[in-house]
Amino acid sequence: MNEVQEFLKNAEYYFLATDEGGQPRVRPFATYAIFEGKLYIQTGKRKAVAKQMLANPKVEICAFKDDKWVRIAADAIEDDRIIAREAVLDQHPMLRELGYKADDGNMLVLYLKNAKATFSTHAGVEKVIDF
Repeated sequence: MNEVQEFLKNAEYYFLATDEGGQPRVRPFATYAIFEGKLYIQTGKRKAVAKQMLANPKVEICAFKDDKWVRIAADAIEDDRIIAREAVLDQHPMLRELGYKADDGNMLVLYLKNAKATFSTHAGVEKVIDF
């Protein structure tokens, strides 16, 4: 998972795909965190993306850097503990600047379960990591 984290850090942004009634929805994200050995993502509960993940936890992340990319297929599982939200805020202080607080009733953090990261180049698959 450290290799996945390092790739996301270097890529800066990744794209998160969700499902909305059978229609794929993709948008850019920048926040992720490692907490208790799990990879977490964050959003606001009021956003459509949050509703989509809570209705169907199957997600896919894609990040690209230089000539390499990673795709991460996983289940996004809500962690409603304040300690998890605080951990994400600590790793991404800019979220506080955007108005998120661990106890604001809006901040949603989800960890990736049954995750499969596939690293690829134009030459093909280089490595697969399950976490």
